Amino acid sequence: MDDMPATGSEPSLNAADAARIQKIVERPQKKQVSGRRVVLRAAFATAAMLWAAFTPLDWGWLAWISLVPLLSIARIPDRLGWTYRLLYLSGFLYWLITLQWMRYGDPSMYIALAAMAFYLAFYWPIFVWLTRTSFHRFRIPLFVSAPILWTGLEYLRSFLFTGFSWYYLGHTQHNWVDLIQISDLVGAYGISFLIVMSNAVITECLPLRWIWRGLGIKSHTPTDESQASDAKSSTHLRAEDRPLLQRLGMVALSVGLVIGAMIYGQLRRGSEAFPVGPRVSLVQGNFVASLKSDRDQWGEIFQVHYHLTGLSVRFQPDLIIWPEGMFRYPVYETQKGLSDEQLDEILAEEFPEIGLTSDYWNSGDSQQRLSSMADMTDAGLIVGASAFEAGDDGVDIYNSAVFAAPQSGVQGRYHKIHRVPFGEYIPLREQLPLIQSLTPFRGDFGIQAGTNLEVFTYKDWRLLPIICFEDTVPQLVRQLVSQAQHRDSLPIDVLVNLTNDGWFHGSSELDQHLITAKFRTVETRTPMVRAVNTGISAVIDGDGVVREPNDFVDLDAKREERPPTESMKDPETGRYHRQRNLALIADVPLDPRESFYVRFGDWFAASCLVAVFATFFLSFIIRPADVSSE
Repeated sequence: MDDMPATGSEPSLNAADAARIQKIVERPQKKQVSGRRVVLRAAFATAAMLWAAFTPLDWGWLAWISLVPLLSIARIPDRLGWTYRLLYLSGFLYWLITLQWMRYGDPSMYIALAAMAFYLAFYWPIFVWLTRTSFHRFRIPLFVSAPILWTGLEYLRSFLFTGFSWYYLGHTQHNWVDLIQISDLVGAYGISFLIVMSNAVITECLPLRWIWRGLGIKSHTPTDESQASDAKSSTHLRAEDRPLLQRLGMVALSVGLVIGAMIYGQLRRGSEAFPVGPRVSLVQGNFVASLKSDRDQWGEIFQVHYHLTGLSVRFQPDLIIWPEGMFRYPVYETQKGLSDEQLDEILAEEFPEIGLTSDYWNSGDSQQRLSSMADMTDAGLIVGASAFEAGDDGVDIYNSAVFAAPQSGVQGRYHKIHRVPFGEYIPLREQLPLIQSLTPFRGDFGIQAGTNLEVFTYKDWRLLPIICFEDTVPQLVRQLVSQAQHRDSLPIDVLVNLTNDGWFHGSSELDQHLITAKFRTVETRTPMVRAVNTGISAVIDGDGVVREPNDFVDLDAKREERPPTESMKDPETGRYHRQRNLALIADVPLDPRESFYVRFGDWFAASCLVAVFATFFLSFIIRPADVSSE
């Protein structure tokens, strides 16, 4: 309506004018079809490069250009056909392929895989819509808005629906050790920010006609009738090529920030030497995990870990660590004040088919076995086990880390705080019973969440246990380290991660899990030791570098008729060894440095999330100045 003439009468049309108008009217339908292909082409290009940037290919350099096709969709002034629907579809397929390792644990995990991809796919269209809104409507440069919005959405993903902090864009740079050191300032989010800014600068520096051609659009004609004002549209003018000086300035800023991050990393890495800490033996069994627990295998699991423990003794380790859940015999506990008669009643109600009695429950058989192992090895022992705690309200079950010291017995227990949805509990089970019917679990499935941090103290070392995927949750690890330091006014010396990655059959999940753990060590400036069923067990220093062990105990070499393991990686493939029965003997390098991130948390990522919400709400409050805007 704004383009209608101001005079009252309508002008008469000749045959030539009528034909020209007819072509303009028909053109949107043709361009809508082309627009769909354009969106799919751009989204699939981004998906392919992002997939290759992560494991198993691990081509991290691709991350620096991977978002250019997606950002080109945000930069062009015309909204193409089915943009957000096709972006969602592309994102869904990307996550379905990227997370395909989830399917290994049980056939029912295909449902969990589809549900996770369904949720994560929303982030792509949301990001593009927010970026288009800030660029075209609020006139914020792409190289400013895009990295802020992407980082804010990554932070949102870290805690929404219990959180999923895997496959951050910054994780692709884990091999660039100097670059990732800024994680002790702003977390892994800072590296993601730099990568997206680089992508945005490239997108803004490309001539607009190149972008049109690269996307396969043959003309600059708008794709919506409301944009028929063509080149007169202020949106088109804002999207035109920037002057050379502005482009040079953007490039200089982006490159300068990356160089600055590299210089910071070099200075931080060279600031202090790593004192030698405890010698550890990381016991790694090779047992495929599934939802159907085979009790007949419990004895074999114990014997393999027990054997590797015995073979480690000659290296005189200070600490021996078993993976999550590999001490298969439950640790039974009773709350104070509960009589034997009350306990018998509770056990009869909770476990009627087993016939447990208070005598067996209170015997402390598992605790005695752990104490005996600590005495025989003369080393501190940390194992992953199930803990059953009987109280007035029944029996609570926890996924726990249990610590035993020589001559002192069991000294502490840590109950896992961050549970895995559908793996350790069913969210919204009481409110939506249908959810449980879609899983293989029946009855009162699930474990309780722990509520308190625990610090295991052995000799002069303070050890902070974390279990399984807890090392992928940046805010949790940071909070535990911060609370432990403030509570006792003493630093944490070592993060101890107990993991069971046997669910994933040696897939790329093992590599990606290790990569996320690297970032926790840089963020907290605290080394981590990881004992992982099927692998990849490792010692990671405070710079995020995986250290080569001093020695290996290889239980499979003779049986498999191959040379004993002598390195973390296969020299022929360059990939980490996995699915081997091993013990890794290594001295832990302690880290005396402090972390800004531990003190102040996610101030940077949270600020970016505020910008995400501001953009979202302002898009409904501030209307476009002309009909050609988004």
